[in-house]
Amino acid sequence: MSLQPLDLLALFGYLLIITGIGFYFSRKNTNTEEYFVGGRSFSGWVIGLSLVGTSISSITFLAYPGDAFKTSWLRFVPNLMLPLGILIAAYLFLPFFRRGKVTSAYEYLEDRFGPSVRVYGAVAFIIAQIVRVSMILFLLSLVIQELTGLSATSCILIGGIIVAIYTIVGGIDAVIWTDVMQTMVLLLGGLLCLWVIIDALPGGLGQIFEVANQFDKLSFSVLENGNLQAVGWEIRFDEKTISMMLFIGLIAWLTEYSSNQNTVQRYCASKSTHEARKAMLVAVCSSLPIWAFYMFLGTALFVFFQEFPAVAATEMLNGERAPEQILPYFISNHLPAGVAGIVIASALAAAMSSLDSSINAISTVSVVDIYRRHLKPNENDKHYLKAAWVIASISAVLMIGGAIYLANAETKTLQDTATILTSILGGGLLGLYMIGFFTKKGDARAAWAGLVSTMVFTIWTILSKNQLLPDSISVPFDLYYTGFVGNVIMFIVTYVVASKILKTSKDLTGLTVWDMPKTK
Repeated sequence: MSLQPLDLLALFGYLLIITGIGFYFSRKNTNTEEYFVGGRSFSGWVIGLSLVGTSISSITFLAYPGDAFKTSWLRFVPNLMLPLGILIAAYLFLPFFRRGKVTSAYEYLEDRFGPSVRVYGAVAFIIAQIVRVSMILFLLSLVIQELTGLSATSCILIGGIIVAIYTIVGGIDAVIWTDVMQTMVLLLGGLLCLWVIIDALPGGLGQIFEVANQFDKLSFSVLENGNLQAVGWEIRFDEKTISMMLFIGLIAWLTEYSSNQNTVQRYCASKSTHEARKAMLVAVCSSLPIWAFYMFLGTALFVFFQEFPAVAATEMLNGERAPEQILPYFISNHLPAGVAGIVIASALAAAMSSLDSSINAISTVSVVDIYRRHLKPNENDKHYLKAAWVIASISAVLMIGGAIYLANAETKTLQDTATILTSILGGGLLGLYMIGFFTKKGDARAAWAGLVSTMVFTIWTILSKNQLLPDSISVPFDLYYTGFVGNVIMFIVTYVVASKILKTSKDLTGLTVWDMPKTK
């Protein structure tokens, strides 16, 4: 695709604005309280849109339309549990992160279990986020490379350096306000694509629904042998069903809103508990429609290429090419000048809104949970602010380096290794928080018993997935449920060890739902 002057104007205008936001807020960052949580002064609607931006990534922009284009709306099913997950989090989880001046999600783990468990949670988060941002930046480079013709390395450097600049200098203020803007740009880009499709189709919007219903594209179905088959509602662990996908969705959202620093940091940045709950409501009311919209965009693309066939689209439907390429293909071949530039900006926005949040969160957790808590506990605030800048810079370098490696690697060995390491370290965290929130059992010893058991289980599932074990001792259930089973193991082992073997009488005032902490 050759970018026209209007496309370049839209693209560079977007990049200039978000960089300018970073430098604008750099003037406020004179202490860590401002840099990490924005002085705890944000209103609910701003934090809510920032939560949307953080949860949206290249998956929303590429995988949702790709899935709906090739199959149906099955990928959307777990998202339907977001309202219930946030309702539980708003009234049962949120108070624990609004007590006092909490900054990190893992401070609770020290108060509840001990300092070693807090460090474990922080380290697991940092490793997972470095892997995540490298992969997101790598995926973004593939999209921009296909749309612009630039090399993958050039795309990585451009995107990575711009994100790094405004995140490092602007702190959480820049991250939150750019997330708000990026959410708007993402939605605008999708709306422009849909407008072009509807305008081109002879039957307009009605034709999309008519053809989609004819091919059963608006259902929750799975593709088998080239045909869409209905998915059942049974409760079973050997295959995906609607009921189980809803349940797994609930587990995923409870994890996101209990143990993810990207989310908890926004609780802490809200001016009050009431505003934090308002933010969660805004996130629900915005996220579900945006995700549904991008699923519908994929359905509209299916109808468009039924009306205007293309070899590339047929190859994606037949599995010869990845269906995630359908939206970039449409952008590069069917959008007018100017519009294409805005849509490319929305692709950047989808990734950048996740990258900036993760870089800032890595910096926050590294300083608050490790550096200030254990390595340099008695320095002045200026020292910790400089440390935050340095750690954010190192995180950005690791992100760019990891993405470049992935772009040039001939095999997926590093990617697979990084994913496996993340799975081993991050498994069971929800179960650990559930023990903390809902029981009065457990200390560091019991928590470590649960963590080690969950690690062993995760290693077993990884070996089984890679067919490195005999069938007789392979995992007997669908690996889609690994995360859920890991959390159950974490909860049961920790509870049993705490109840029967390593009993404790620690004061748990304000640390369980049976004695909820007072919040502002």
